[in-house]
Amino acid sequence: MNSYQPKSLLNELQYYITPPHDCSYLDNKSARMVFLDPVHRIDVVTLSELSRMGFRRSGDFVYRPECHLCRQCLSSRVPIHEFTMNSKQKKAWKRNQDLSLKITQPKDASDVHYALYERYITERHADGDMFPPSRDQFEKFLIHSCTDSFFLELWLDDRLISVSTCDPLDDGLSAVYTFFDPDEHKRSLGVFAVLKQIEYAKALGLQYIYLGYWVPHSNKMNYKSDYIPLELLLDGQWRRLNHTLSAEEIQHLGDSLMTTLPSGWNNSIIK
Repeated sequence: MNSYQPKSLLNELQYYITPPHDCSYLDNKSARMVFLDPVHRIDVVTLSELSRMGFRRSGDFVYRPECHLCRQCLSSRVPIHEFTMNSKQKKAWKRNQDLSLKITQPKDASDVHYALYERYITERHADGDMFPPSRDQFEKFLIHSCTDSFFLELWLDDRLISVSTCDPLDDGLSAVYTFFDPDEHKRSLGVFAVLKQIEYAKALGLQYIYLGYWVPHSNKMNYKSDYIPLELLLDGQWRRLNHTLSAEEIQHLGDSLMTTLPSGWNNSIIK
């Protein structure tokens, strides 16, 4: 593992780059990550600047993909004051008005939180690299944090059915991870959790929800393109999707990003 210094205003911090490893999103692809030395506990201002540069947090680690011949991990964010729900999102919003919201601290997580997480991973992601779940994994991923994270919880009466881990930024919220009751699939809780984060951020007077990486060739990530307008970090600049992309446009976009060179996006898609 080599020491690495990205060209940024934050180069007084120490960074490292990992050796190539299997990509979590695309089959038969390798990935590399640049990550901040985990000894640093970072404040909101530093995490905000890193987020605008395409970094994400997972547990105590703040990282960014730095892959050879692939640029598909596009940082994405929603400008919440311009966001309008589509028909699917409106239905999810209406369907879940019987739920109540609570904001809590990860350090106060209980067996109830872990049981929900365990069921979610087991029933929804048994084919992923987070299976099988464990309490140690849960704590390292969602309880430990190098910044001041919080849980946005959704309750049905006295039953916890959804938890979203969020990081506060100076211009928005970073949606780190959401897990929910797999038996409540008719509620579209994943959609509703994003909508509640948008509502909460708007009430705080913030500008964006950072949704993490959108990977065009990964079908499980394409839900992020439903939140319009959506801004994507391309070649160091945030650029905006003009409309919801068709499957063909998403495929074309992904093809154009299978290189380390500037991708030459289609101006009819991006402005």
